[in-house]
Amino acid sequence: MADTASGCCNYVEWSMHEPYSGVYDFKGQADLEHFLNLAEQEKMLILLRPGPFISAERDFGGYPYWLLKEKPRIRLRSSDPSHTKYVRRWFSVLMPKIVPRLYGNGGNIIMIQIENEYGHNNLSGNDQKYIFWLRDLFQKYVHDQALLFTTDECDANYMEFGHIPNVYSTTDFAPSLNATECFGYMRQVQKRGPLVNSEFYVGWIAFWDEPRPVRNTTEIIDGFKLLLSLNASINIFMFHGGTNFGFTSGAHSNGDTLKTADYKPELTSYDFSGLLDEAGDPTEKYYAFKKTLKEANFPTFFTPKRAPKGNYGTVNLLPVASLLDRVSRRLQPVISQVPLCFEDIDQDHGLVLYETNLPTFEKPTKLPLIVEKLHDRAIIFLNTEKLGIMSRSSKNTTMELLVSGGDQKLSILVEDQGRVNDKSYLEDRKGILSNVTLGKHILGPWVMTRYPLNETSWLNTVNIQPDVRSPAYYKGIFIIPQNKKHPKPLDTYLDTSGWSKGVAFINGINIGRYWPAVGPQITLYVPAPYLVPGLNTVVMVELENPHEDFTVKFVDSPRLDW
Repeated sequence: MADTASGCCNYVEWSMHEPYSGVYDFKGQADLEHFLNLAEQEKMLILLRPGPFISAERDFGGYPYWLLKEKPRIRLRSSDPSHTKYVRRWFSVLMPKIVPRLYGNGGNIIMIQIENEYGHNNLSGNDQKYIFWLRDLFQKYVHDQALLFTTDECDANYMEFGHIPNVYSTTDFAPSLNATECFGYMRQVQKRGPLVNSEFYVGWIAFWDEPRPVRNTTEIIDGFKLLLSLNASINIFMFHGGTNFGFTSGAHSNGDTLKTADYKPELTSYDFSGLLDEAGDPTEKYYAFKKTLKEANFPTFFTPKRAPKGNYGTVNLLPVASLLDRVSRRLQPVISQVPLCFEDIDQDHGLVLYETNLPTFEKPTKLPLIVEKLHDRAIIFLNTEKLGIMSRSSKNTTMELLVSGGDQKLSILVEDQGRVNDKSYLEDRKGILSNVTLGKHILGPWVMTRYPLNETSWLNTVNIQPDVRSPAYYKGIFIIPQNKKHPKPLDTYLDTSGWSKGVAFINGINIGRYWPAVGPQITLYVPAPYLVPGLNTVVMVELENPHEDFTVKFVDSPRLDW
């Protein structure tokens, strides 16, 4: 902020706290109250962003996946009663934890955001009735003990549609945009009060198979100085981006419907080229911002030291079991005449294997295999032999199949790469969402085997299987030594060079998706609390091609740009 107060702006992610309908989690990494306590101990004021839709480049924009399996189907971000009843229920759990911490009640939460950039969403046809209803729901808990606010992008229409009477309107924009023009749009709906850039972008979103965007520090500092000269309040986005551990990274699209939407999955890392890097260490931008604040006579605080990192060397892994083998099929299969999406078989993330027997033909015949609606990426097998890959991102959902007169089983292993979290197209179900055809034949019935990839402890009871082929589980053990200088484990990075695509686990914790075959991210951040002195385990769920000698490395520096 532009006064002498320091603070932080943080999201509350509904899906983290209600992973299954009516099941709530506020422990461990989901301990919101502990986080708020730490902020208060550091004398930081809080701008809270509880959504319920937050975007934030997170899976499904923070919505819990199970909303997509409700029948009849819910209209998200709308006044649909089937939607608002769940929002009301969630707030009845969340807000009693927040109310005692509001500034007017003696706490440090000074502002609470309603929804996220809803003005943009309104142009896509959603209703203002919803955000008025949401305002009233917030006011039921907050009253006048904190300031309710909205944020919308630098656009006159977005600001107009996103404005809610009796709620403070703010805007967000990058340093490259004209700050005077952006604040002019804000002033059209917010006549009085401080100018606020509630998301001052110092980096940008990064996607697989694309170079990471880099924003010039000089341009950012010039924009920052301009905001200071206007006496604006500023929320730096992101000060510390962090990591999308597990399956929490989402995806973007630029279309309004399933047919028109391009699909771009986001990296596991959310380094964002922020002021603090993925491990929380200061970057070049941090020092540039601190220098600028000192020159402008703003108080500054101590600079955090770069924490030492662990270089734990090379680890040998053994192939344990193929995903297609019976030993890896942990859950009862689902049988249906038509393929069902992940949500309809009650799976949140991971993989689903779709299997069916092909019709028989009098002689070998080549026919097109078409999976019209594939979300998101699939490996195609015929009698367990890999034929190729289909991909939603590349709009490749057709291949030629040579079929013969004998019994043949078609297997399609579908991977969820993250649900869309932007404003244009949100109802992003996973799996196969259409019939699968072979020539003129509609294939079925289907046997669907679920691989949620939510734990790996069962591998401890599995004998190494013969002739293991990817997709498969690979497991290794490594030792973290103790010494006087470093009695506890250090942060480190798992270097996935030489592997292709999959998911990595450290001591049973899913640290995220890896895909060095396309990059740009090569390493996965492993925080020290995920490690223990002595024996540790690493599991790679490799979908395509493992490293030629089944090894990984733990290194002391990140590699996010090939």
